Amino acid sequence: MPVHSVSFVIPVLDESESLNALHTAIAAVCQAEQIERQIIFVDDGSNDDSWQVIEAIAAADPSVCAIKLRRNFGKAAALSAGFEVAKNEIVITMDADLQDDPKEIPRFLEQLDMQKDVVSGWKRVRHDPWHKVLPSRVFNWLVSRMTGVHLHDHNCGFKAYRREIFDEVKLYGELHRFVPVLSAAKGWRVGEIEVEHHARKFGRSKYGVSRLIKGFLDLMTIYFLTGYSRRPLHLIGTAGMLFFSFGGLGIVGLSAWWVISRASASIRDIHLHETAIFYYCIVAVLLGAQFLLAGLLAELIVSLSRDTQTPFSVAKRIGDQNTQS
Repeated sequence: MPVHSVSFVIPVLDESESLNALHTAIAAVCQAEQIERQIIFVDDGSNDDSWQVIEAIAAADPSVCAIKLRRNFGKAAALSAGFEVAKNEIVITMDADLQDDPKEIPRFLEQLDMQKDVVSGWKRVRHDPWHKVLPSRVFNWLVSRMTGVHLHDHNCGFKAYRREIFDEVKLYGELHRFVPVLSAAKGWRVGEIEVEHHARKFGRSKYGVSRLIKGFLDLMTIYFLTGYSRRPLHLIGTAGMLFFSFGGLGIVGLSAWWVISRASASIRDIHLHETAIFYYCIVAVLLGAQFLLAGLLAELIVSLSRDTQTPFSVAKRIGDQNTQS
């Protein structure tokens, strides 16, 4: 009897050369470890013959599912498409380029058995060029500091999840690398294991400088969603109050200086409109008022939202008449 049932969600983009080897390796591990498997390949708009290779694999192995997207929608969309058809209790995501080693699968399952809900891989030794490794390490440090979820490698695509997480965590844009952060914000337990990383044999990297820029913008989104999505005025309003306070105090100080200078001959008279600080204060007051207004509007939108997603996650229920046995 299988010890675990696992759905493997594998986004594919121009990976025709590695797909057969990857499928063979996953199948061998699952057979050796008595793992019930469902392998889901999601073709995210490949321009090579990846889909034809996937069709051949699916024809020979009934455990393989295949999804072909109409065009390249991005990794988050490809993963979401795979999650929708994943049926097993555990979901493992991995890249299709053979840089992730399927032999690590049992170690992910061991961590899940140790009461973890999300297990992220850590490519401690990376076989990538320095101009990819260095920005990635800086980015991972920033994510850990800003979110409080301390992982060494948020970008690693080799991760394991409990299936029910995706009933609460929805992906869009490029938020796939932040699923552990979004899960931790809901109270799911996050762990990490060191995994072996292989040098690329086939294809080419899909990421460039734009990934770093998008990553920082997504980090801002995650920081807001995990900390202030239900209380936006606390973040936006705080910035508004700071601007308003500094601007207001500056104007009061300048006004007092002007009055004193007019009343005392020993103090040099000043003309407020000739000082740069006067205009800085005016701008700060206006910015503060705009931030406060934006925060109030955000609070109104949140309060009137018809979004059915709850801001909490229930682990167990006792005595709930609506709970099915």
